[in-house]
Amino acid sequence: MIRGLKPGDVIGVLGGGQLGRMLALAAAPLGLKTHIYAPEADSPAFDVCAARTVAAYDDTAALTRFAEAVDAVTYEFENIPAETAAFLETKAILRPGARALATAQDRLNEKTLARELGIATPAFAAVDDLAGLRAALAGIGAPSVLKTRRFGYDGKGQARIMDASEAESAWEAIGRAPAILEGFVPFTREISVIAARGADGAFVPFPICDNEHRNHILSVTRAPALIAPALVAEAVSAARRIAEKLDYVGVLAVELFVAPHGQGEQVLFNEIAPRVHNSGHWTIEGAVASQFEQHVRAVAGWPLGSAAMTGREAVMHNLIGDEAGRWRALLAEGGAHLHLYGKAEARPGRKMGHVTRVIR
Repeated sequence: MIRGLKPGDVIGVLGGGQLGRMLALAAAPLGLKTHIYAPEADSPAFDVCAARTVAAYDDTAALTRFAEAVDAVTYEFENIPAETAAFLETKAILRPGARALATAQDRLNEKTLARELGIATPAFAAVDDLAGLRAALAGIGAPSVLKTRRFGYDGKGQARIMDASEAESAWEAIGRAPAILEGFVPFTREISVIAARGADGAFVPFPICDNEHRNHILSVTRAPALIAPALVAEAVSAARRIAEKLDYVGVLAVELFVAPHGQGEQVLFNEIAPRVHNSGHWTIEGAVASQFEQHVRAVAGWPLGSAAMTGREAVMHNLIGDEAGRWRALLAEGGAHLHLYGKAEARPGRKMGHVTRVIR
């Protein structure tokens, strides 16, 4: 029997950023409370939760008290230490499980998983030192991209290599950390599958979305992506296989490239995000049940909602840095749905909010 929560129970969330904030906002209408655990005292999610813990992720005493105060635990970003997740899994219901987090934290592990599941990936090789990088370049060639295996996001921890002579400078640029070399993909678009998997194994994908990045940061998401039905089926199948292999419970994002292949196109696996995702923010107004509601339902062990769109198209723009200063004009725009994350300081490259427009 599935261990489920009941209205009035508490979901603990590791991480206090905007994703935790939006999870708390989605839990409240369902009669569920949230307890946010984060090291930063000014965490945006603290504004909207029922309880908070300010402590380090390796503070086992604080983690134990947290686990005892909640009925299930989840996380809002993947840089939670894997050891923290493993520790909590011994003391509480943890959804998604520690295995999913550990897999998604390592680019080599997730690429290897995709390949084992028969999902197409760019050429890749593990790189542990400069000699290994040179050997990988000899096999994969240039252009290629060197990425740290762990802790890189929004373009951080990456170096493009246009010629084998750039190996040493690229190795230095990523801090000589354990890495993965990937063949450069001449993609035509970047897409993501946002999908929920319930504790009962039910799998509900949202319409695939098309993503535009600026300076390695997501700028615009459009749903549904205008791609061939065969590519939609392929992308959704990849996400389903990954979720089932990891026995995943919750919302996950699978990011993929659409690239030329023969006379047509193919999808290539890029990475997994074991959580609600920036490219799924459009679902708050653009889908019957948002990605945040779906995640709360899954973590609670409840039936999943409908992922059907509320309009024929949804467009989400991130408000990055000073762009959030346009809030007054956006509020005055009919049909614009503004979300500000409550962050005290706008900095270049910092996600301060987003705005969604649903076209009906």
